[in-house]
Amino acid sequence: MTKPESALRKFGAAAMALATVLAVAACGSAADNGAAPTAAGPHSAHAGASAAPPQPLRAGERFLDLKMPEGYTPTPPEGAVDEYRCQVLDPGLTKEAFLTGTQVMPDNVAIAHHGVVFAVPPGAAAAVREHDAKTPGLGWQCFGGTGVQGADFVDDDDEGGDQGAVWAATWAPGATETLLDQDVGFKLEPGSLIIFQMHYNLLATDGKPAGSDRSAVRLRLTDGTPQTRELETWTVNAPTDLPCAADESGPLCDRAASIADVKKRFGSEAGGFADELVEACNEGGVPKPGDTQSCDHEVEEPVTVFANFGHMHMLGKSMKVELNPGTPQAKVLLDVPQFDFDNQRMVKLPTPLEVGPGDTLRVTCTHDAGLRKQLPQLRKLPPRYVVWGDGTGDEMCVDFMTVSPRKS
Repeated sequence: MTKPESALRKFGAAAMALATVLAVAACGSAADNGAAPTAAGPHSAHAGASAAPPQPLRAGERFLDLKMPEGYTPTPPEGAVDEYRCQVLDPGLTKEAFLTGTQVMPDNVAIAHHGVVFAVPPGAAAAVREHDAKTPGLGWQCFGGTGVQGADFVDDDDEGGDQGAVWAATWAPGATETLLDQDVGFKLEPGSLIIFQMHYNLLATDGKPAGSDRSAVRLRLTDGTPQTRELETWTVNAPTDLPCAADESGPLCDRAASIADVKKRFGSEAGGFADELVEACNEGGVPKPGDTQSCDHEVEEPVTVFANFGHMHMLGKSMKVELNPGTPQAKVLLDVPQFDFDNQRMVKLPTPLEVGPGDTLRVTCTHDAGLRKQLPQLRKLPPRYVVWGDGTGDEMCVDFMTVSPRKS
């Protein structure tokens, strides 16, 4: 399984496969995570926050709260309603620590679509500081990754370099903090920085400013023990090829036109990922228009799987992640029969699962174009053939899998 190239979109050079490094306990529900989330009705979009009280500290743990230095008012480019903004947060670490929990606390939940926390090692901190200093305003625009050359969420193994940033946590509406029971965490060295990326969406205000946001991130830190296992995140993706509904029509109901529109809004790399997924996942590299899409990923290294965090957007209907499907060794790692955008969470496995070379991971997602007419935010958008994209009106099918490497 290849390692990632950028966040929330392409996580593998050859097969957009599996990423590295979400801090262990990232985002999830403070409630029981042994069951998949269920929806109370059609997705309401941004109905709740994640400012719930954190779970009690365990022995040796401490909290560190980091807040955006000032409020930011998102201003998407003309004609767009989405903006990805990155901010630098300095934890001020003077000694090594392990990140054992992360809670994003959104300030303006009306415009907060999702957030990502990246950890930047000391060697890449200077590049981040320089990029921030030369960019006007608070922070800088960024898509899938950090947007900083030399400090992005990439895999430089082929070039003999180090990863410039690591994926430290994911937040989406409904998520609070989840802790794994095992002695696991993500290592942070002295001088490390945090990059906090917030995806703002202004569909509800037709792209007009809707107040400022000053969100915060709470880190749960510990000094670790000799037995503490370091965590990574693998990410398994599948294409999205959702045609317009039978009673819809318009220029964006053409797949090529829709991809061109994604490229216009987010750049050629982002727009091209839809075709790359199809090429990697579908036999013959041919799109398969329909509600349900899937992709198989071959495991290339041994790891222990602790939890899964399934992510789609507002047309998401159901999601499943399977190990070795169709064989006597088949297991279901994640099953979300009724996806709810406002109740996304990390789901812990009942027992950590060992996977390795020779195993196959399959992710399957079902989307529903009919939801577009039920959601006030999406009703304002023209009908479209929905492909993978970073906008709220686009879609994704991605599972963030929390793992720890192990020896063969």
